[in-house]
Amino acid sequence: MPKPLRPVDEALQAMLAQFESLQNSNSSTSRVRETCVLSQALGRVLAVAVQAELDVPPCDNSAMDGYALRVSDAPGPLPVSQRVAAGQAPQPLLPGTCARIFTGAPIPAGADTVVMQEKISLTAFEDILFPADLVPGNNIRRAGQDVVAGTTLLTPGVRLDARHLGLLASIGWAEVEVYRPVRVAILSTGDELVSPGQALAPGQIYNSNAPLLQGLLSEWGAEVVSVQPVEDSFAATCQALTAAAQQADLIISTGGVSVGEEDHIKPAVEALGGLEVWRLAMKPGKPLAIGYIGQTPFIGLPGNPVSTYVGAQVFVRPAVQQLSGATPESPRLLQGIAQFRTRTEIRQEYLRVQAVWRDQAWQLEAFANQNSGVLTSVVWANALAVIPPGQCVQPGDRVTFFLL
Repeated sequence: MPKPLRPVDEALQAMLAQFESLQNSNSSTSRVRETCVLSQALGRVLAVAVQAELDVPPCDNSAMDGYALRVSDAPGPLPVSQRVAAGQAPQPLLPGTCARIFTGAPIPAGADTVVMQEKISLTAFEDILFPADLVPGNNIRRAGQDVVAGTTLLTPGVRLDARHLGLLASIGWAEVEVYRPVRVAILSTGDELVSPGQALAPGQIYNSNAPLLQGLLSEWGAEVVSVQPVEDSFAATCQALTAAAQQADLIISTGGVSVGEEDHIKPAVEALGGLEVWRLAMKPGKPLAIGYIGQTPFIGLPGNPVSTYVGAQVFVRPAVQQLSGATPESPRLLQGIAQFRTRTEIRQEYLRVQAVWRDQAWQLEAFANQNSGVLTSVVWANALAVIPPGQCVQPGDRVTFFLL
């Protein structure tokens, strides 16, 4: 009797645990650190904690253009004793005077408030008159208001985006220590596959899975080191897997993971390493394989393009995150209102849907053809609805989904 189908969440946790163990035991695929200049650090995974060595801002400064003074000297009139622009070091404020000041300029010692220029008036002698109800501290940005020296701002495992780069620059970091990107080898199995741009012979189709995976992996910060077509034979499959394991931190194959006579991935992986997870309670994507070749993690995705896409979203993305040193993150699950009917049996289904915010809720429209070979459904969809096993969904029911 075949083994029961493995639940998705259980398979995912098993994969992450196994890949972490493989990485820890294999020096050639362990996380390598490298120093990266800030301008090239976008999308890289932080390898060290970031601690501020200075206050931001480094001194009290003006939040606007106006005049700095002592509240006790208001309402004046007060002569202007100095002019302070951003980047200049002011002199201490002379008693009974005010300072012309501009946004970002340091507050002169002795001044305790800033009045915006629109609220002052001039005397005939061009002295400054101020409102009588001034409050100390108005329009002053205090030193350390944003960052206090000694504070830990970022922890290892953060994938750096534009916000992080700005924060690092604000504390003076010109370069940062990051992990090397995960190196991924893609194997496309199937004698029927032809690269785009070549002529199709009878029975052949274009290989859409390889460019699809290359794009996703690039978005997720991985480095694709090879894309290799593999003919439908056990020997060729073993040879390709062995070569991929020597150059990559992760091997991903498409096709050849079912039980047909031309499906050689499963026996080849079992011969060269081990197969820990196979046949999932998942639709599309039941024949999804997880294992290892030597000490190199392996994920075998089904050959149908939608199965490849969904399997990559659910399994490849967290695998890349973990192997790169980032904290694996599950998709942010939302609640929406189904505008479709469906019934699941023993597998968790991922339906291609369009999520539209309407009437104070997410409304979910399903693509008419949910076949795993219909790649246009993935282009049309902006979300995947997650329907657990044994569910009957009617229009108006609340269902879980995540945005793509």
